Amino acid sequence: MGKAAHFTEAEHEVRVALAACYRLVHHYGWTDLVYTHISARVPGPQEHFLLNPLGFMFNEVSASNLVKIDLDGNNVGDSPHQVNKAGFVIHSAVHGARPDAQCVIHLHTRAGIAVSMMKCGLLPLSQHAQMFYGRIGYHEYEGIAIDLGERERLVRDLGDKPAMILRNHGTLVAGASVGQAFSLMFHLEKACQAQLDAMATGQELVMPPEEASVRTRDLVFSPGSPVGRAEWPALLRMLDQLDPSYKN
Repeated sequence: MGKAAHFTEAEHEVRVALAACYRLVHHYGWTDLVYTHISARVPGPQEHFLLNPLGFMFNEVSASNLVKIDLDGNNVGDSPHQVNKAGFVIHSAVHGARPDAQCVIHLHTRAGIAVSMMKCGLLPLSQHAQMFYGRIGYHEYEGIAIDLGERERLVRDLGDKPAMILRNHGTLVAGASVGQAFSLMFHLEKACQAQLDAMATGQELVMPPEEASVRTRDLVFSPGSPVGRAEWPALLRMLDQLDPSYKN
């Protein structure tokens, strides 16, 4: 597949990576019909980011049909498609406040929603959950996110953290790359699933010592950590074998 003439090489690379992320979320069964969103910042001085076209299933998203918008929700590309306003509100909030957030994933998975409804939130019970020890925000439910005023509160509650649970709603991660964001969501989703499974047994749960949780988290987010780097090329190879049309 050749690069579309109206995309720079840098934007093309981000489009392909983001489209791959959508296909991976579909592959792992984390979708909610055409709702929820994954966004990625477009390289360059403009505050532009890419979002999925409203009405497309995640396995239909490709590099060329992603919609480029600015922080005010204006379509600044040549896409004929619209975007979901709720997706724009959440993702523009994070991209506008966090230059380090190159990719933002927001999902409504069964496990993520369930943990979002628990007063205790995510507990550091598993190694996957310890990755987020002290590094996960919580945002209270305000209804469907179409109020621009909610952006300020979303930013406040996320702070500088890599992940957030939106109460009674779902999960969100912010990564320094598309690959890192996907990996963070993979581990967050598994942590939520494991917590629900363990709590469902009714057995007394073992809480790891705090120092172990801190050490685990710090290793995951250390400069030399392979998380988000080592697995991404392998995930792309898997997609290429399954359906390489995400690159189109």
